[in-house]
Amino acid sequence: MVVTNTPHLASETPDKLGVRGWLTLITLCSATFLIALDFSIVTVALPEIGRDLNFATAGDLQWVATACLLPTASLLLLFGRVSDLVGRRRLFILGIILFTGLSLVGGLAPNPAVLISARAGQGIAAAMIGPTAIALMTASFREGPQRTKALAVNGALLSLGFVIGTIGGGLITSGLSWRWTMLIMVFLGAFVLLGAAVLLPKDGAPVAARLDVPGAILASGGLFALVYGISTGADAGWTSGSTLGSLIAAVLLIAAFLLVEARHPAPLVSLELLKRPTVKWSFVVGFVTFGMCGGTTVLLSLYMQDVLGYSALATGFGFLAEGATALVAGTIASKLIGSLGTRQTMVLGLLVQAIGTGFMVFLPANSNLPLLLMVTSGVMGFGHVLAVVAFITTLTSGLRSDEQGVAGALSQMPQFVGAIGVAGLAAIVTARSAALASTTTAKLATLGGLHAATLTAGFVCIAGLLVALTLLRRAAPAPEPAPAA
Repeated sequence: MVVTNTPHLASETPDKLGVRGWLTLITLCSATFLIALDFSIVTVALPEIGRDLNFATAGDLQWVATACLLPTASLLLLFGRVSDLVGRRRLFILGIILFTGLSLVGGLAPNPAVLISARAGQGIAAAMIGPTAIALMTASFREGPQRTKALAVNGALLSLGFVIGTIGGGLITSGLSWRWTMLIMVFLGAFVLLGAAVLLPKDGAPVAARLDVPGAILASGGLFALVYGISTGADAGWTSGSTLGSLIAAVLLIAAFLLVEARHPAPLVSLELLKRPTVKWSFVVGFVTFGMCGGTTVLLSLYMQDVLGYSALATGFGFLAEGATALVAGTIASKLIGSLGTRQTMVLGLLVQAIGTGFMVFLPANSNLPLLLMVTSGVMGFGHVLAVVAFITTLTSGLRSDEQGVAGALSQMPQFVGAIGVAGLAAIVTARSAALASTTTAKLATLGGLHAATLTAGFVCIAGLLVALTLLRRAAPAPEPAPAA
C-alpha cells in the first residue's frame, strides 16, 4: 500500500477552500494553465520562428510543436505512476524546474536543433506536471464540493490558456519577438515554483515498490506511435507506409501492454482500475469532448482565415467568446454538479457542446459581424468545460490515494489522444471539399467541408452523451477509502 502524507485542506465547511486552499489551487491551476498556454502560444509564432531560424521546410518547422506534444502524450502514464512512488510534490517541482529552464533555452535558441531539443524537453516536463497537478488537487481537496470546485477552476483556466495563447502569441510576435513566447514561460514557471515550494505539503518517504519497466516501455511506445501517426498522417498521407506503420505499431504495443499488465505483480496501470465503469466510461466521454472541441477549434481557425480572410491575430480574438464562456462554465460547474450530479452535468455539457458545434453548419461565407461564430463557439466552449469538469470528477472519485497519480494521467490523456478527433474532422473537410470542388468556388467548397465536419462533431457529442446517460447510470463512485497510515 502506498504511504502518503498529503492531507486534505480541512475547513469547517466542506465546500469552502479557505485562504491556503485558494493559494494552493492557484498554484496548481497555474501549472496546467502554463502547459495549455505553451502549446497554443508557440503555434501562433511558428511562421516567425521559421523565418528567424531559417528552418528548411514547413515540415521541419512543424516539429517545434510536435517535439513537445509527443513526449507529453507518451510519458503521461509513466510519470503518473512514478508520482505515486516517489512523491507528487517532488515530481511536480522537478517538472516545473525543467520546464522553466528549458523555456529559457528555447527562448535563446540560436538554431533549429537547439529549439527542437528544448521543446522535446518541455514535453517531458509537461508529462511530469500534468498528472501530478491533478493528483495533488484530488489529494489536497476533499471529494465532494471542495474537489469539484477545484477541478472546475482548473477546467476553466485550461481552456482560457488556449485562448490567451492564440491572442498573446500574435501580440507578442508582432510587438516584440517570437522568443518572448517562450521567455514569458520563465517568469510564469518561477511563480508556480515559488507557490509549490511554499504551499504544497512535503511528501513522505518514497515507496519501496518496483516500477513496471516492461509496462512503461510498452505504454510509452504505444502512445508515442499512436500520436506520431495521427500528428504526421495528414502531411505524409493516411495510407503512407510511415503512417500505417505507426498506427499498426501503436495497436500492437498497446495490446502487448494490456497483456503484460494482466500478469505483472505491480502493474504500471492496474487493469482493475481500467475496468471500473467510472474510469473507463468517463475516459470515453473525455475523449469525445476533447476530440470534438479540439477538432472544431482547428476548423474554426481554418474558417476564419481561409473563408473570412482574418489575420492570425484577428483569428485569436475570434476565440474570445469560447474563452469567456469557459470561465463562466468553470464558475458554475461545481454548483451544477452539486445540484444535478456528475453524470447529469456530463450529459448537459455534451448536449450543449453538440448544439454549439452542430449549429456551425449555418456559418456564412461572408460576415462583417461574426455573431453566429461568436455564439456557436461560445456555446461549444461552455458545454465543453462542463463535460470536462464532470468527467474528471467522476474519473478521480472513489479511488485510493495510491491510484490518484495514474488517475491524474488518465484524466489528462484525452487531450492528446483526442488528436484522433482533429484528424478525423480534418479528413471530412478534405473529402467533402474535394467532392464540391468541381461545382463551386474553392472558398465555398472549403466552407461545405467545414459544415459537414462540424455537423459530424455535433453527432459524435450526442454519441458521447448516450454513453454517459446509459453506461454511467449505475456507476456512481464509492466513497474514497481512508488513506493508509
